[in-house]
Amino acid sequence: MLFYHEGHKGFFSKNTKRIFYRFIVSEANFNSRRQFILTNFPTNFQFSINFLDIFFAYSQKNSIFVPEFNNTIMREFNVTGICVPNMHYMVDTSEKIEKIFNLVERKKYFTINRGRQFGKTTTIGLLKKRMPEDYLCISISFQYSSDKMYANEEGFCQEFLNIIFESFEFNDPKEAKNWVDKSVTDFRLLSRFITNICRNSKKKIVLIIDEADEASNNEIFVRFLKMLRDKYLFRNAGEDYTFHSVILAGVYDVRNLKYKMTLAGNYTPSTGESSVNSPWNIAVDFDIDMSFSAKEIETMLVEYENDHHTGMNISEIAQEILFYTSGYPYLVSRICLLIENKLNRNWTLEGVQNAVKLILDENSTLFDDLFKKIADNEELENLMYNLTVNKRSISYNVNDSVVKLGLMFCFLAEGDNDKIIVHNKIFEIAISDYFISRNTNAPKNRNVKFAMKSEIIKDDIFDMELCLTKFKKHYADIYTDKDNKFLERNGKLIFLTYLKPLINGTGFYHFESETRDFGKMDLVIDFLRQQFILELKIWDGDSKHQDAYIQLSNYLKSKNIDCGYLLTFDFRKKRDDSFSENKWIEWEGKRIFDVMVSVGNEEID
Repeated sequence: MLFYHEGHKGFFSKNTKRIFYRFIVSEANFNSRRQFILTNFPTNFQFSINFLDIFFAYSQKNSIFVPEFNNTIMREFNVTGICVPNMHYMVDTSEKIEKIFNLVERKKYFTINRGRQFGKTTTIGLLKKRMPEDYLCISISFQYSSDKMYANEEGFCQEFLNIIFESFEFNDPKEAKNWVDKSVTDFRLLSRFITNICRNSKKKIVLIIDEADEASNNEIFVRFLKMLRDKYLFRNAGEDYTFHSVILAGVYDVRNLKYKMTLAGNYTPSTGESSVNSPWNIAVDFDIDMSFSAKEIETMLVEYENDHHTGMNISEIAQEILFYTSGYPYLVSRICLLIENKLNRNWTLEGVQNAVKLILDENSTLFDDLFKKIADNEELENLMYNLTVNKRSISYNVNDSVVKLGLMFCFLAEGDNDKIIVHNKIFEIAISDYFISRNTNAPKNRNVKFAMKSEIIKDDIFDMELCLTKFKKHYADIYTDKDNKFLERNGKLIFLTYLKPLINGTGFYHFESETRDFGKMDLVIDFLRQQFILELKIWDGDSKHQDAYIQLSNYLKSKNIDCGYLLTFDFRKKRDDSFSENKWIEWEGKRIFDVMVSVGNEEID
């Protein structure tokens, strides 16, 4: 939300926006909210959106119903900010919330670190509501913390207390006053202050800090964590009072931040201090899966269907959404939102696929963050290239720093047989497209004449046979001067670079995962109502080529498709001419178009 004031002729300060944010997510009653508006904002204050809608919607969030507005706001799918049960269609995550609360009950300190837009803030909101009356939950965010907070200990201590004060100001003014003490000027005094608060409180005090990693490159924050750690250890030894439980949420795992800061030059360990030991090594592992299962997605679709009666096959749609998203919360909700708002409520498998196309064509902060992190880390870039383009099998090793980074960002996930995989199909396609766009813009390809769409596509029918035939000629024309190692690494990328402009805007592709019965298939290409199964291989002998026929024909049977396509790159220096021509073959009742692309200075026997 953006706020504009005529007299100010600009946007409000970060602090004012923070105050307003805390107001709308507070549990203040209607009169308190109204008085807050009259007191803090001038009469000519203007909003870039309808403020009343937001005002009453957030009243609903806390079950504070204003009679004349009650039941007038139809729920919708939400992909921005916190999800609110009375406003939004939401997945039922109550089992996950119970598991998290169980950690809180057992006085555990832990971190919730997941990728961007993975539902962390919504989860925190639901956890806060789950806490019984004998708990006092301090739920704050460091997202809008000011620079002065990290200037010195006094600045941090006072700003920390001020943020807590603001979190209680509108719904519990009496509690808010307990967190004001101008004499707290360093961490020793802050520790004593926390001790007194927790000792005198009749409730179990839980501290939740969202966006904790906003401060993760700051030495002051490290010292703050050390203080909390020491109090935790003394509490367990019966020698101090402190927070019942502490939860730090963000993208980065703060348990590793000291090592990260040392490498970046932002932290210098003192004499005898390890650069690896974490200031947050008291945190227990948080291994609760926050991605959505098909059954959980169904709970959201059931709520929607009860309101709209579209006649969708809920189980089928949930499975299809899961197939493309692997339960990534933002992507799940985004698909549903696009079907609702952009695709005329086309709740079919085709509708889900069309929503995926729209997502891949969008400019989103999620993809911006994904590509930036890949571009900024060469090792991560190489790993993602090998997984998406080369389709290499890479072992799951959580001690590998690059794998650990990809898992932390939720770019990667653990697959079957102790292998790592890209987290979801949408990411896999988007990352492949990222490499394709770079290859397309490379100097070698800037003046390459690609096949014309009008040649390959006629009357909305994609001619895959002609596409592969022209690719074979295209490949021979422009890559004869490249060495075999380059081509073995980039052959698949070269084909995708060729294919992408032809299907762009109308179709899309994805890499098929390993299936339970038929092994790995490389590409599934959807174009309008056509679907093509394409296997990409490197020549590895006659028997392996026969195996490719078997694998492809079996997969075609599983998809009830009559024909498939096999594209093989042949890097042999000596080869016969039996595969020099493109050909259709019959194999176990299926037709396969076999194309062999020969590379290098060949010696034909």
